Amino acid sequence: MTAAKRRFVFTISCAVLFMLLLNYKPIHQYIDVMKSQKAITADGQLDERERLRGLIEQWKAGVEELPIDAVYDKSWKSAIPGYNGRIVDVEASIHKMNATGIVSPDSLVYKEVPPAVSLEQVGVLPIYRGNPNKPAISFMINVAWGNEYLDSMLNTLDKHGVKTTFFLDGSWVKRYPEEAKKIAARGHEIGNHAYSHPDMKTLGTQRIQQEIGKTQEVIQKTIGVKPTLFAPPSGSFDQRVVQIAQSSFQMKTILWTADTVDWQKPSSSWVVRKISRLMGNGVLVLMHPTAASEASLDQLLTIAKQKGLVPTTVSEVISANRLQSK
Repeated sequence: MTAAKRRFVFTISCAVLFMLLLNYKPIHQYIDVMKSQKAITADGQLDERERLRGLIEQWKAGVEELPIDAVYDKSWKSAIPGYNGRIVDVEASIHKMNATGIVSPDSLVYKEVPPAVSLEQVGVLPIYRGNPNKPAISFMINVAWGNEYLDSMLNTLDKHGVKTTFFLDGSWVKRYPEEAKKIAARGHEIGNHAYSHPDMKTLGTQRIQQEIGKTQEVIQKTIGVKPTLFAPPSGSFDQRVVQIAQSSFQMKTILWTADTVDWQKPSSSWVVRKISRLMGNGVLVLMHPTAASEASLDQLLTIAKQKGLVPTTVSEVISANRLQSK
């Protein structure tokens, strides 16, 4: 290589090295800035999560509730259902607040905590009411005769957006299948009310099986549902009835907390006065498709809501599940 070529190569090499030196600092500065920005962003997110966590810890102190066990009621010789507790799901609450941008106690997310003792663990017993801490009430309707007030009562329930429980007599379903289908089509829960409205506690074991089983069969054939609740006619039962309903048909035996005695044909104002005094958490109100109940149902539903109660099905009232947003 000549001296001239060596000088040329040296010059080019120096120029390249010079350019590299010029660019070295800015590249590293850029990298450092990017790292710093990422750190700031991460720290900011971390700080915001910790801020929200601190707020949630303050807010949850007054809203979390312990579960309540199901118990045996000695005075009524019955089971009282338990009631789920609730705790704040901190991580879900943080996620919701970040997603919505709404930071308030109303944005807390809850998890239900079941009681240590469930209704089933208390024993095979009749049920007269739901848990006294659950703000739910049911205006349950036993149907064994009379159709003239049924449509009006269904319309009133629709007006209030309420689904309740109809306990159907098997022979009534056999005679009026379209009426039974109508009740189910309106979204109401269907219960078993025996087949021929007998005095259940006076029956032999085989006849008890027949009364409940025949009604299950006709309801399933007509409506396509299998009831899980049994209401003995006139509230007449003994432990054999409760045991057979549970062991043979997997049904709970349901009685009532408050009775309209509408079959005695009282005035609607009398029914409203009586039942409004007895309304409360977990109350089961007994009705039939009669003139007195038909005329009082609208006002009773209004009063229940004014008292902060949620009119609903018997299954919902006796469930340990919390009502939505309660």
